Amino acid sequence: MRILVTNDDGIHAEGLKVCEDIARALSDDVWVVAPETDNSGVSHSLSLNDPLRLREVTPRHFAVKGTPTDCVIMAVRHIMTERRPDLVLSGVNRGQNVAEDVGYSGTVAGALEGTVLNIPSIALSQAYGPGNRDAPPWDTGRSFGPDVVRKILATGIPKGSLVNVNFPDCHADGVQGIAVTAQGKRDQELLRIEPRFDGRTNPYFWIAFSRKGKPTPVDGTDLSALAQNRISVTPLRLDQTDHDFMTRLADGFD
Repeated sequence: MRILVTNDDGIHAEGLKVCEDIARALSDDVWVVAPETDNSGVSHSLSLNDPLRLREVTPRHFAVKGTPTDCVIMAVRHIMTERRPDLVLSGVNRGQNVAEDVGYSGTVAGALEGTVLNIPSIALSQAYGPGNRDAPPWDTGRSFGPDVVRKILATGIPKGSLVNVNFPDCHADGVQGIAVTAQGKRDQELLRIEPRFDGRTNPYFWIAFSRKGKPTPVDGTDLSALAQNRISVTPLRLDQTDHDFMTRLADGFD
């Protein structure tokens, strides 16, 4: 099995090394193509107005001055043309990608682009909390990642689908199991703009989520699984059509 590893945190990210370790537990044929710099939050964006710069860091390890989507396209359409990958692993992201994160995440987008190119694809992310922001429990992904990926592949990923895996904010010995989940939803009232001032008293702003008054997540969701120290495995679809609404909408135009 030929595996392509990518991410959105950049070519030097610790989580990329974890993802490569997971891949190497499954195959000896592993290729890494990742952004030159941090591309967190870029979603499924393409670099259409800037050239892509490609740098070979070491054999089978490449950095692209572009987005995770650019990286997957560069890998499949340029670097690995003699044989395309059989699997795309995107991650392991530093921080969870659940609920609305899925729409913003460059990590999920890397797997999404693999799906667009008809390659089975899995996104992997590691949750952390305020107390371990600088040292997420990477051992959790290293320990559980290979078996989680094996079970997903044994089940089979349908064309047009991908899988979003999130490891909880605990070390491997604290994991309470694995849950197949639905995408959750946060209380968007917690989303806020935080104003600040620079050294010249000019205003600038950060987008942030309040950590106060968080509601209990709905059972069966990715948010709930992580809160219970369980690994969340969420199937996603490339086709975002709301078929029920489409039928009602069609009736409305008759």
